[in-house]
Amino acid sequence: ISVYAAPERWYLALLGFAEHFRTSSPPKIRLCVHCLQAVFQFKPPQRIEARTHLQLGSVLYHHTKNSELARSHLEKAWFISQQVPQFEDVKFEAASILSELFCQQNLVDSAKPLLRKAIQISQQTPYWHCRLLFQLAQLHTLEKDLVSACDLLGVGAEYARVVGSEYTRALFLLSKGMLLLMERKLGEVHPLLTLCGTIVENWQGNPIQKESLRVFFLVLQVTHYLDAGQVKSVKPCLKQLQQCIQTISTLHDDEILPSNPADLFHWLPKEHMCVLVYLVTVMHSMQAGYLEKAQKYTDKALMQLEKLKMLDCSPILSTFQVILLEHIIMCRLVTGHKATALQEISQVCQLCQQSPRLFTNHAAQLHTLLGLYCISVNCMDNAEAQFTTALRLTTHQELWTYIVTNLASVYIREGNRHQELYSLLERINPDHNFPVSSHCLRAAAFYIRGLLSFFQGRYNEAKRFLRETLKMSNAEDLNRLTACSLVLLGHIFYVLGNHRESNNMVVPAMQLASKIPDMSVQLWSSALLKDLNKALGNTMDAHEAAQMHQNFSQQLLQDHIAACSLPEHNLISWTDGPPPVQIQAQNGPTTSLASLL
Repeated sequence: ISVYAAPERWYLALLGFAEHFRTSSPPKIRLCVHCLQAVFQFKPPQRIEARTHLQLGSVLYHHTKNSELARSHLEKAWFISQQVPQFEDVKFEAASILSELFCQQNLVDSAKPLLRKAIQISQQTPYWHCRLLFQLAQLHTLEKDLVSACDLLGVGAEYARVVGSEYTRALFLLSKGMLLLMERKLGEVHPLLTLCGTIVENWQGNPIQKESLRVFFLVLQVTHYLDAGQVKSVKPCLKQLQQCIQTISTLHDDEILPSNPADLFHWLPKEHMCVLVYLVTVMHSMQAGYLEKAQKYTDKALMQLEKLKMLDCSPILSTFQVILLEHIIMCRLVTGHKATALQEISQVCQLCQQSPRLFTNHAAQLHTLLGLYCISVNCMDNAEAQFTTALRLTTHQELWTYIVTNLASVYIREGNRHQELYSLLERINPDHNFPVSSHCLRAAAFYIRGLLSFFQGRYNEAKRFLRETLKMSNAEDLNRLTACSLVLLGHIFYVLGNHRESNNMVVPAMQLASKIPDMSVQLWSSALLKDLNKALGNTMDAHEAAQMHQNFSQQLLQDHIAACSLPEHNLISWTDGPPPVQIQAQNGPTTSLASLL
């Protein structure tokens, strides 16, 4: 009789048992579910019934593969809670988890109306209204419907302003700015970022929240500059961002909850922000040609990621890891560490095997990296196949332009693909309708034109294009392009018999290439210096340059043999479908070394 007289006693007992089993180590989920299901035996009131369905749905969704049962409980929780007054938390959490489950089951069209309904009825509950708006905007973003996502974020920003949350207003606006950058709507990005800057600076609140807004704001600014290939102009912003993350790491996480429930959001955990700042620093170092610095920051970031992934299975960590690896692979190919680059390409393949979404987002980059590797080991047919595959898989303008530029360099080296080459060059003409606003890619397009004119013996035309590259690369500290242009100009002057002028180009090219370090430019420069000094009668210098050339040749040759002997070398023939799981070993290198030496 007493059981029915005090329903909360049996309820609290069952709830206590369920929580004990859920938090056991390891969790005893089956026993936890049994305890929660036992609640229904007592014919509980609607509030307890709805909350129990939510708890069961949540436990089954997060800890088991029984998604059908989870869905059934969450649907009941959502249905019952709508009939109970003042029951916002259960009602909106049920809607939120249920729509996540729908997305996981590829039932996006069921998730959208559910979230819209929840958004419509949550206007009196600021925290949930904002959270559900973010969730629906994210869903549209995953579907690549950035226009709808931007509209929702705009609605969220206005709502946050009305309920007096400048902090969450800034989060909505910065998120919208991020999507506008993805859409390349630069005209809308600039005024929005200016407004965000003002809101962030004027907001007086929790120091960690304020600094995290500044990190978000500065990350957008830095990536905007890097997208535009402006490696020098970005430096003040990048420095501010690095100072900002240092400030955050000294602040303690206060447990004081904001007084406004609409402020209960975090952009990213502090540890994730640290990795992100390392990541944009690596992006900058790689573009600028400070490859040892890129290596140092990649190592730091990957160590931090390994630690975080032991405790946290957030998918953003795998995304960070893939982007870091993509950048360090490009560095390795430049510094003459092809075998290591190949093993890291294989690592990216493994990460993509674990997540279909990661593979969808990075397949084009993966094939591009394989194309660059193929060029470095002189497998030009495979390079062409990899770049062609990458072009088929990308809709990203900058990546498309980058791939076309590299494919053009393959056709130039092959020397017999005139028709294909000219149709490519037409699409990346730096003098006319260049497809992207990137300073760096436009400078590279001038270099490719110069390279072609050099191979065709049209030296004056080549000089014009290369001087254009030099002007642009000097303006933004693009060290690799500067080194490549200088050595090619040096080669042209050498062919024309102007040895003094050639020397004036090749010596700084060699110095810059050693600083980067760029192995192929060092090889090329040392060969030219050997011939130049011989022609100028400087026997000692000629002998020293010959010795340097011999050393670089040996290093590249050993690395070439090591790379081609790896089982991962077989990845060069993969051009379709998901990455191959097992890579078969093969006997020794099969590629020509002539182009290297």
